[in-house]
Amino acid sequence: MVAPAQESERRSRHAVERAGKHRQSAVPSSFERGFQSLGELAMGGAQVSARATDLATGRVLFSVDDHVVMPTAGIGTVLLLIEVASRLRDADFGAYTILDRTPRDSVDGSGLWQHLQAPSLPVADLAALVGATNDNLATNVLLRAVGLEAVRRRTEELGLAGTGLLDLVRDSRGPDDAPNLSVGSARELTWLFTALARGEILDDDGSERVLGWLSLNSDLSMVASAFGFSPHAHREPSHGVLLVNKTGCDKGVRSEVGVLRGPRAGVAYAVSIFFDDHNLSSRLSVLDGMRSVGLDLLEYVH
Repeated sequence: MVAPAQESERRSRHAVERAGKHRQSAVPSSFERGFQSLGELAMGGAQVSARATDLATGRVLFSVDDHVVMPTAGIGTVLLLIEVASRLRDADFGAYTILDRTPRDSVDGSGLWQHLQAPSLPVADLAALVGATNDNLATNVLLRAVGLEAVRRRTEELGLAGTGLLDLVRDSRGPDDAPNLSVGSARELTWLFTALARGEILDDDGSERVLGWLSLNSDLSMVASAFGFSPHAHREPSHGVLLVNKTGCDKGVRSEVGVLRGPRAGVAYAVSIFFDDHNLSSRLSVLDGMRSVGLDLLEYVH
């Protein structure tokens, strides 16, 4: 049996390190590479918002217009996953509750379920698909089950004013639809992921469940492209580095939020870029800029 004092010290593999463990004087503090890259994108007409904080101390490592609310595409589904995790305590909505997909839920774009034969899946499997691939069909089925209004209430309870999941996933957006799937500020998103890492969203078990789904994310094309992970197998530390992240991708939108932990430090970060996606070079420049931020983060934690 674990004594109460020992139990309070236990942390999962995704949890934040204790504040006294890192010697901040030994950790590089320059983020000039990321600042320069994001600055060049802004000079080229892109709208940029970014923030990174030290997990142990809360110190802001860098920020660029981190208060600005930006389109964040699939990142808003983190709020859906939080609501789903909270519902799993209900007897009528357990992890093995089967949900059916319907023609009304169907949507193109990201995800695997639209390519699978199974017409129904358990709630926990759908959440895993959302965490792993930003599965649009799974997102819509889960939203139909829990309700967008419930996700909005949960968002308000968390104290998030500029971050939210605004709508279900649609192939096209008309004048009566929300203009974006989700929005968020880098400041609020880094707070949210820090709170998840500390077990402060719902409770320890609820936070860990959400982090477990997010740890399946296979999109490492943005900031995380600098970390050297396998897209399909990075739930365990590699060379002492562990990542949990979520990405959002839409035309003219690239956004990522995550927690990165290494031997020397841990960080929560968020980078969102809204740009004119008129040619391939513009998109590649955005991805290069996000990777530059990732290189700075990796240098900080490792």
